[in-house]
Amino acid sequence: MTTSLEPAPATLREVDLAVSGMTCASCVARVERKLGKIPGVEAVVNLPLESAHVVLTQQVDDADLLAAVESAGYSARVTGTHVPYSGPSGAGDGAGAGEDDARDGLRTRLLVAAALTVPVLVLSMVPGIELPGQEWIVAALALPVVTWAAWPFHAAAARAARHGTSTMDTLVSIGVTAATLWSLWSVVRGDTMGMYFEVGAVVTTFLLAGRYAEHRSRRRAGDALRSLLELGAKDAERVAVAADGTPVRRPDGAWSTTSVPVSELHVGDVFVVRPGSTVATDGEVLEGTSAVDTSLVTGEPVPVDVAPGDTVVGGTINTSGHLLVRATRVGAQTTLARIGALVTQAQTGKAPVARLADRISAVFVPVVLVLAAGTLVAWLLAGAGSDAAFTAAVAVLIIACPCALGLATPTAILVGTGRGAQLGILIRGPEILERTRAVDTVVLDKTGTVTEGRMALERVVPAAGEDADEALRYAAAVEALSEHPVARAVAAAAQVGAAGDEAVELGADGVAKGSLQVSAFVATPGGGVEGVVRRSHDGLGSGLGLNARRVAVGRLAWLGDRGVTVPTTVNDAVAKAEDTGATTVVVAWDGTARAVLELRDPVKATSAQAVAELRDLGLRPVLLTGDGEGAAREAARAVGIAESDVVARVLPDAKAAAVGRLQQAGRTVAMVGDGVNDAAALATADLGLAMGTGTDVAIEASDITLVRGDLRSAATAVRLSRTTLRVIKQNLFWAFAYNVAAIPLAAAGLLNPMIAGAAMAASSVLVVANSLRLRRIA
Repeated sequence: MTTSLEPAPATLREVDLAVSGMTCASCVARVERKLGKIPGVEAVVNLPLESAHVVLTQQVDDADLLAAVESAGYSARVTGTHVPYSGPSGAGDGAGAGEDDARDGLRTRLLVAAALTVPVLVLSMVPGIELPGQEWIVAALALPVVTWAAWPFHAAAARAARHGTSTMDTLVSIGVTAATLWSLWSVVRGDTMGMYFEVGAVVTTFLLAGRYAEHRSRRRAGDALRSLLELGAKDAERVAVAADGTPVRRPDGAWSTTSVPVSELHVGDVFVVRPGSTVATDGEVLEGTSAVDTSLVTGEPVPVDVAPGDTVVGGTINTSGHLLVRATRVGAQTTLARIGALVTQAQTGKAPVARLADRISAVFVPVVLVLAAGTLVAWLLAGAGSDAAFTAAVAVLIIACPCALGLATPTAILVGTGRGAQLGILIRGPEILERTRAVDTVVLDKTGTVTEGRMALERVVPAAGEDADEALRYAAAVEALSEHPVARAVAAAAQVGAAGDEAVELGADGVAKGSLQVSAFVATPGGGVEGVVRRSHDGLGSGLGLNARRVAVGRLAWLGDRGVTVPTTVNDAVAKAEDTGATTVVVAWDGTARAVLELRDPVKATSAQAVAELRDLGLRPVLLTGDGEGAAREAARAVGIAESDVVARVLPDAKAAAVGRLQQAGRTVAMVGDGVNDAAALATADLGLAMGTGTDVAIEASDITLVRGDLRSAATAVRLSRTTLRVIKQNLFWAFAYNVAAIPLAAAGLLNPMIAGAAMAASSVLVVANSLRLRRIA
């Protein structure tokens, strides 16, 4: 699958459809097959989003597309028509609305089923409870559950039957119907020992609960794109422009601005970006300098300094200066919108994985039906009465009722995901477990995943004869007045160092005696800060001007431009630090550079152990980052990743492409990330794991969420997923084997329906007990 952001030829038209009624992988295959039969149509159907993305290479009416979907047994509606990557078409919203309706309907059925099943279970299973006409009461309570509440399963089974296939819904429908019909027949005959109403009611209620949870998960999958687009600015301060294209100022010298929705911006419009606000759209800086937080796009923790002529990206944050920007891309052409297109493309192109139970039921159901019919015919031909023949045939159906088979997957998922939640790991469903089993490569984002995701002072390198602690104190005094992230890291480091100092004495004005006071503060965006620093001796601030120093802190080149003398040792220290990817600032006073402050995004304390655990699971770790090569190599060395497995300086589309290249090389790839810039790669990977401390977009685009933000949780998630999948397979095997072993006994008349029901219940207990073992995973 390509991850290019370049638009396809203009002759192509794309149509988004919301498709209702799909429940499994076979549904997806039928819809794709029907759409694919139309000449000039290429369709990819997405089960979690309940949508279809159709590319038309010939002229095709929307009505023909809808008719094709309806001929497959499902309903559809057009939610958008557009050219490739022309932006969100509304499909997400439309599909989401339909999904909400389906989820609400399931919730109502589940609540009613649960309320009626409890008394059915008590009256049927608790000894000693005898009510007049109890069998009719149980029948009256159970019938709404096995008919109205179970209708989604019956309808899906009928739909599959019309197309000559069978699914898990077929098993549920047949089992519930067989148990109910036999129970009604027993009630009519007055045989209360042959009632199995609780079987149908319990199976229906439990599977409705699983289906409802699945629909909630699907709705969350559709939220990724909506969350991504919400990160952008909602309004912009558009500047009035004169006829000659010159921005207009008011009489007081300020720009003449009007607040407008971002959607009303056009290419060429000029807008203002104030300190702390979000850049409205992609553009070019016309006036002003600032540091822009671009971590949304690049993932790098260090803000990028911008000046006139530089480009800015919509959705990034202006941290300090006041900018005048001309829009160069708007709407669907912006970087943020194109990342959204990548996420959608990756999610849609991810082939759904067929449920294990569906694959078994595709063979199992027809065999059971043939066996039941064969049993009935054989008994009749043998001269037995119709009652005995029908009893044996129904016993075959009941012993084959998919209680255990139906519980095999949802019970293990329930226990496994519940244990995962206790461990801070959220797993979305059985498809994720299948992908986890096959993963052999894990791609790790650096910033916020392997590292803390914020700048911190690593060390101070003083020039010859200078004191490192003194240099840090003077630098922090000036930097404390700046809002730049690097300045905040320096100031924070000085506070940490001073935390153990003895209590200070305060002067009359509340200022600590001996503290450093700053006046005449000046900040140069993109360069550094400076100010006059005095030591307060009696708390009167700058009133006593002893030991005053003009201190400058900033980039080495900026200090050089100001005539500051830079010793060779300082030059060497800066070059050496930046070679390893560190960010450096230099502190100077009295016209001489005194020390180098090295800052770095520190590696998390647990990351090295996490990488070792991933290796123990047979996974090859790869570091993928938007940071420079020096920082990437340093982080990889710290956690034990080979330098050959480091990919640096990659933007969001390149991240997705890098994952794609690994997949093309035959690797099954898991991606661990935390930012918007990771969303496309998370969606492209065979398995996406998002750090819970990251952005909502990354979390929604992933398959597994690591709530605690600890990379060790990734290894735990893989272990838990693999173990849960193994338990599901064990459950399916035993449920299937149990029925296969008992069906011949039922067909031979050795099991009446009552014993068959007890055997069926025993198989369910076995499946549940096996699933509960997952609670012991650490």
